[in-house]
Order: sequence, then C-alpha cells, then structure tokens
Amino acid sequence: LVKSSHTHFFLRAAGRQLMAGLRAMSTSGKEGRPMRSVLYMPGSNQKAIAKSRTLPADVIIMDLEDAVAPDAKATARKQIIDALSEGFKSHPVVVRANALDTPWGKDDLAALASVKGLSAVAIPKVENGKTVAEVHEILKKNSAPADLEIWCMIETPIGILRLEDICKVGTSDAAGKRLSALVMGTSDLTKDLRAKHTTDRHPLITSLQLTLLASRAYGLACLDGVHLALDNAEELERHCKQAMEMGYDGKTLIHPKQVAVANKAFRPSADEIAECREIMKAYEEALSQKKGVVVVRGRLVEELHVANARRLLQLHEAIEAREKLLGSA
Repeated sequence: LVKSSHTHFFLRAAGRQLMAGLRAMSTSGKEGRPMRSVLYMPGSNQKAIAKSRTLPADVIIMDLEDAVAPDAKATARKQIIDALSEGFKSHPVVVRANALDTPWGKDDLAALASVKGLSAVAIPKVENGKTVAEVHEILKKNSAPADLEIWCMIETPIGILRLEDICKVGTSDAAGKRLSALVMGTSDLTKDLRAKHTTDRHPLITSLQLTLLASRAYGLACLDGVHLALDNAEELERHCKQAMEMGYDGKTLIHPKQVAVANKAFRPSADEIAECREIMKAYEEALSQKKGVVVVRGRLVEELHVANARRLLQLHEAIEAREKLLGSA
C-alpha cells in the first residue's frame, strides 16, 4: 500500500477498459447536457416566448397544454412554430403537446414534427408504452428527424406503476428509440394520490424514487416536478436540494425567478469539482506508474468514482460554456 494524505484509489485490471468506456461516454449527446432548470413558458403568450430567449434557464418548454385555454390552442401552436422558425440559438427548446386523447394532441405532433430548432416533444400523462410508440408513428409520418426526442410526463398512479413498460418501449425500435427523459408531474400525482403538499414531500418519495430508478435503468434524463409556491424560495431550494441528492438532473419550473435557485442547487460545487480533478489526476498517474493502490483525500475511491468524476467534470464544463453564452443566473 502507498501511504498518503489523500483518498485510497483502487486500480483494477480493467482500468484501461474503464478509460475507454469513459472516453466513449464523453462523446454521448445526452451525457453532460445541463438540465438544471427547465422552464415552462405559455405558448399563448408572445411576450413570454420572446423573454425566454434572454433567460439563463438550461431548457425552455413551450407549453400547449395546461397553460393554454382551449380556444387559444391553435393560435398558441402557430406562435410557437413561428418562434422556433426564428431560431433559439441559446436554448434547447421542448414543446409540451396536448395529450393524444384530446382534440389537439395529434394535430400538435403533426405540426411540430418537422419544425427546425425543436429538441423534443413532451407528452403529458403517459401511462403505457403504447402511447410512446403512437407518438413516434405520428412524428415519423410527418417527417420528423430521427433525433427529435420524446419526453414522457409521469403524473398519474398508473403511469408510476407502468414505468418499465414506458421506458422499455420508448427506448426500443417501436418508438424509434426517441425517449430521452422522464418528467415528474408532481401536482397531478399529488391530487390523484389524495396526498398533502408537504415541505418534506414524504407522500411523493416512493414515486420520485421509482421514476428515477426507471430513468437510470434505461439511460434517461430525469426531471423533478414544479414548485407552485412562488413566494416560498426557501421551500423551492429545499426541494431542489432533495431532488439533487436523490440523483435528479434538474427541476421543472413555472416562473423565471425560480431559475437561479435551481441552477445553483444542481450545479456541482467548487469543492466537488476540485475533488473530481484530483481523482482524475491520481488515476492517470497510477496508470502510468502501474501502482495498485493510490491514496487521495482519505477515502477509498474505486472505478465507479472515476466514472462519476468524469461525468461531473463534463457537466461542469458544459455549464460554464452555457453561462459564457448566455450569462449565469
């Protein structure tokens, strides 16, 4: 054993294979993409759409569902398509369509399928894999590019119970492998559970964890639900911290003033980044010197910690690049 004031770092015979895997991971389009703050903006409000271009949210969701009255659905759809045609260079843009069983859902997807600048369509209240496959077929029929993603909103008890089916189909050829994210709809889920809105969110913990488990099992991003108490920044911060500690990638938001809290909560801290750099340096030195054990910061660190360090460094670099482009919150 090599003695040092730093964390134990165990090298295994598979070290070189690990580094190859990490290099491959760093080229993945989904890895390292900041999704700390995902802000809903009503598609019926042109001023809100224009303002979204200047906000430091990581992702903008233009909403055609809850935020738009029935008699404004068609107008909102056209406004969103016009806005996308003008370009959103600084933000990935997702559109939340209406559900397929509404009078507007299929028309939303048909109109949005081939619009340039659209990253994904979010589908509300998904409860089975069949829905994801049907969404894919509509997109495909209307000339959607292969990289147009599907986000599934999980907001009902049956949706929670069928998570595996949703993810399995969504990541298969039956859905064009378009599924890339699960989004918690915590408000509707709380209502359906007849639960209470509590600061600790204990009534939702099981659902939050099951959704996260499914997303990680199938290599998907996972986003926490919205926080409705606009004047309670302290509770928002607590919920963001809770979701971050669970492993969520970010939080969906309903107001621009919530962006800064989410961006801070889901950003790796300066100390985390410093430790990640130490881990990577120690690992590379150990490989070159063919050491079996290296000591770094007093804790045993194995290959899984190397993978996590690489992921966090990649995320950190992506956040810094984004903030240089648009400015930090």
